[in-house]
Amino acid sequence: MSKTPLNYHQISFRVRYSETDQMGVVYHGSYIPYFEMARVEWLRNKGVSYKELEEQGFALPIVSMKIDYKKPARYDDLITVTARMLNYAGVKLSFECEIYNEANDLLTTSHFLLVFVSTSTGKPCLPPDEIQQFLTDILTQKENTN
Repeated sequence: MSKTPLNYHQISFRVRYSETDQMGVVYHGSYIPYFEMARVEWLRNKGVSYKELEEQGFALPIVSMKIDYKKPARYDDLITVTARMLNYAGVKLSFECEIYNEANDLLTTSHFLLVFVSTSTGKPCLPPDEIQQFLTDILTQKENTN
């Protein structure tokens, strides 16, 4: 039985009608919330609530993203969105996300760079010590399994 790496999480759901265009294909802008859902659930799966981070005065805005659309997702498709933490260094956190359909076809790939920011100053800042430690631990575990 294979063990799921700590830097990985996935969610599955059906494409809603409101997320598609007139042809029943997922509108390109609808993918960004899908990836955000996967990243937020990745954090939650690790015991970190993004809402609580915000309440503590931290935000994680996207400063860079790249999305490659390979095949379309369509209305009512059951899709799986994966989130994998690639790196953590100081204030920067990077993720790779992918979307698959029920046939396990790769539909979309993406890379995101996020930066921890103080909500009071709007400037980059280090996350809380326990978050720094948990991200470093996950990165160390990832490196030890490669």
